[in-house]
Amino acid sequence: MKKITKLFEPVTIGAWNLKTRTAMAPMTRSFADNETGVVNDLAVEYYRKRAQDGIGLIITEGVVISPRAKGNPGVPGIYTQEQINGWKKVTEAVHGEGGTIIAQIWHVGRASHHEIAGGPPQAPSPIAAEGKVSRFGKPFDIPEEMTETDIAEVVNQYKQAAKNAMDAGFDGVEIHGAHGYLIDQFNSDTSNKRADRYGGDLKQRLTFMKEVLKAVIDTVGVERTLIRFSALKIDQPSYMWEDPETAIQTFIEAFNETGVKMIHPSTMEFAKPIARGLTMHELVRSHWDGIIVGVGGLDPETAEAALEKGTIDVAAIGRPLIANPDYLARIKHEEKLVDYEAKKHLGQLI
Repeated sequence: MKKITKLFEPVTIGAWNLKTRTAMAPMTRSFADNETGVVNDLAVEYYRKRAQDGIGLIITEGVVISPRAKGNPGVPGIYTQEQINGWKKVTEAVHGEGGTIIAQIWHVGRASHHEIAGGPPQAPSPIAAEGKVSRFGKPFDIPEEMTETDIAEVVNQYKQAAKNAMDAGFDGVEIHGAHGYLIDQFNSDTSNKRADRYGGDLKQRLTFMKEVLKAVIDTVGVERTLIRFSALKIDQPSYMWEDPETAIQTFIEAFNETGVKMIHPSTMEFAKPIARGLTMHELVRSHWDGIIVGVGGLDPETAEAALEKGTIDVAAIGRPLIANPDYLARIKHEEKLVDYEAKKHLGQLI
């Protein structure tokens, strides 16, 4: 087996000097207090261990920007002082290990239920998501269509969440614009049927995403802003754009318009070609010369090859990092990784 070396290189992206070309992918863990949205000491240790292992960029689990942004029990927030104080313990622990950590700011939109969101979920159009709420079991509610006033308010909540993240000691933020959550609901033709300036063709549907990006960049700076986007959605896992290349070009035009420099294209299958025999990340790279964080079931060899080729700049690891807090140490010493098992690993923070 070829020795893994590129993965262990230090790299500077934006304002972040990373120890290695690795990221901890954002993964919902639901260990915060369900009433207050405050993270506990288990979460502090959980993130600290990954920083100690040498993970370059830790991206937190999705952190909701308001009570109505919440879609699962036990997810953390970043809209109260108590929540900010809880996160301070996490950022201090990560920085104590020489790590870099950013908050993934999140609004689930229609992917919720009134009992969780404290009112009807918000969405671009009053169309329910397909399926049931994860970790809750009830079908997704029919959401309330957002007015332009609602939209302006939510853009402001993203802006405030970004400011709060900096107050909590984070090194920046990732905007969750993927996976069928609120921003992606505006981006998608299946959930956005609006006739105003937030609806229409794909270019026009990206208006909300651009407004959020501009508000966040205005608050924390372009060097501290990352955005995640995808075709796949939690309620439509096999969804793919009709013309993937044109869609990716349209997204990149929108990113260029906002000035964002760092993007995180998300797929479940990193090596799967989606157009012209190219994978999602290869397609993105053919149109984008900025920073790309790659994700999608990456193993060390696939990540190493993509980094060497320059398809991606940083490799994000998800489930293997839940099961292996010492992931990089194991790879370096050529030790076997613990296999991720949902039943075993989802119920605890190790």
